[in-house]
Amino acid sequence: MSSQPRDRRRGQTLALGLVLVATTVSAQTRPNYQHGQNVFPAYEGWEEDEQGNRFFLFGYMNRNWEEELDVPVGPNNHFEPGGPDLGQPTHFLPRRNRFVFKVPVPPGFTEDDEMIWTLITAGQAEQAFATLRQDYYVDYLVQASEQGALGAGRSDATIRANTPPVLRVEGPRTHSVRVGEPLPLLAVAIDDGVPAERRRSRNPWRPPVQVTVGSATGLRVSWFVYRGDGDIAFEPVQAKTWEDTRAGANSPWSPGWQTPEPPPDGGWATEVVFEEPGTYVLRCLASDGAIGATADVTVTVTN
Repeated sequence: MSSQPRDRRRGQTLALGLVLVATTVSAQTRPNYQHGQNVFPAYEGWEEDEQGNRFFLFGYMNRNWEEELDVPVGPNNHFEPGGPDLGQPTHFLPRRNRFVFKVPVPPGFTEDDEMIWTLITAGQAEQAFATLRQDYYVDYLVQASEQGALGAGRSDATIRANTPPVLRVEGPRTHSVRVGEPLPLLAVAIDDGVPAERRRSRNPWRPPVQVTVGSATGLRVSWFVYRGDGDIAFEPVQAKTWEDTRAGANSPWSPGWQTPEPPPDGGWATEVVFEEPGTYVLRCLASDGAIGATADVTVTVTN
């Protein structure tokens, strides 16, 4: 009997083994984007208010899908000039977070000057360079497009007249509680109803209708940790403020997510419990899916 078929099978088995080995090595060396990746600071652009005050706008991209990093203000998280602390976050939520905070443009800044945000995470140093170049100017329409409320280049008279929600946090802006002690928070938010409420499609495989990320629209309110390193539980669970595009995520960028009905009195009640002592800054974001307003409270937690 000829040995040719057997040799062919041996060759096929060897080839299959090489493919399996190569696949295993590739899987072992492929970056794990759940944990262990770094954070990129992002310069989003600059804006000017009605009084002529100018602000640099910043966000960030945490390359992890799950891990939240904490980087105190200092050598690994600082600004120059004017730093190190210009109000930047020290707690970094997963993935893309846009237009997270603003920094007043220093007096006398010109298009040739730069403000630099340096962030060192996972052993890697990254920087964002803010300038007053005209092509970095952003308005509410640009922000709405970047947030996913409308496609790039789309607009009409109604969306151009959109204004941010009006947000007010009731009570003091500083609190002191013990570990495990519930802290009630009440945020009052109203909106002009623009853009109109739109839910995300439940079909994650639906062809995109725009080149930018897509977001549900309509008034929503969420609390999140802006500064502070420790486990925290919100009740009710807050809708995510970062772009979690996975199906089933509690995120306005997730397929099928529906904007909740606002409370009749406009008051969004939340309770928060801290599991570790420390000083925390909690940020409340009221967004219509296009633009948002924020308010902070500082909490000192003791044993």
